Amino acid sequence: MNPSNLDILTIGIFLILVLIFGSLIVLFTLLGGANQGPKKRLDRFKARFGAGRLKRSQATTQTIWADSKGTPFEQFIRNVIPRPGELRARLQKTGRKLSLTQYAMISFGCLFGTLLFITLVMNQNIVLGLLLGIIAGIGMPHFIINRMITKRLNQFTALFPDAIDLIVRGLRSGLPVTESIATVGREVEDPVGVEFRRIADGIRLGKTLEESLWSIVKRVDTADFKFFVISLSVQKETGGNLAETLDNLGDILRRRHQMKLKIKALSAEGRASAYILGALPFVMFGLINLINPDYASTLYTDPRAQLASVIGMFWLSIGGIVIAKMINFEI
Repeated sequence: MNPSNLDILTIGIFLILVLIFGSLIVLFTLLGGANQGPKKRLDRFKARFGAGRLKRSQATTQTIWADSKGTPFEQFIRNVIPRPGELRARLQKTGRKLSLTQYAMISFGCLFGTLLFITLVMNQNIVLGLLLGIIAGIGMPHFIINRMITKRLNQFTALFPDAIDLIVRGLRSGLPVTESIATVGREVEDPVGVEFRRIADGIRLGKTLEESLWSIVKRVDTADFKFFVISLSVQKETGGNLAETLDNLGDILRRRHQMKLKIKALSAEGRASAYILGALPFVMFGLINLINPDYASTLYTDPRAQLASVIGMFWLSIGGIVIAKMINFEI
């Protein structure tokens, strides 16, 4: 077969696989809509008890951002990256000072690093290197950011019930809720401490308690913290014993955390199977490459083997997504 025709065939098959993969992602997203009930109820509470009151401050923030020019390179990055506002919000959730420019530079670095490795080190076609570089440039930074967000939110969820208990003890001793929140910022470890310090700082700068709380929700987008914010908002509207309400909330959050740990233990077998099945092809290829390098080199030198490798990686990814959906439970 003519090498040019083979390149066209490889690109065509790759694009078809990308379309199939994107369709499956959309399908899984639609099927996962059944788990969005609690999130929708929380959003309705947010719209009722606080979000509408933040429109003026959010509009001011957006105006300030729109007026800021930045360097020409930053303007170029904002124009190139799709939906920069959502990406900026994701970067804030990591708890680190990452800008869009730094994220774009990391993405381009992964792209060119993968391209050079495939074309120079492995001596492969530049088209294949470019395709794999695009996948690495988009996928690797996104995966790393997701891991950082998940790790931070898990740390926050683990420490949050202790913070609520500290607020309850402060309220029962006669302290106002704002002073109790400031005490949490001083006494509890990060990431809970740093977020509560930001709430206290916002109150000192003239924001209301609700505005400060809902501004933190953008970085700590968890159901546990939203329950806390809604409890304070509802108590302000209706009155009642806030200490008792927060005490019950802390007990509920601990029970939810225990349930998550139980589910994690019950699904450990499924996760282990996914890890083993996912790593087995790479482990076997590494062993074969150590035993007989000439035989293993056929996998990335023969065009038919390259095509089979791409198809195999695609179906391996589909299997990983299916197993991840099977062992992921929303509570």
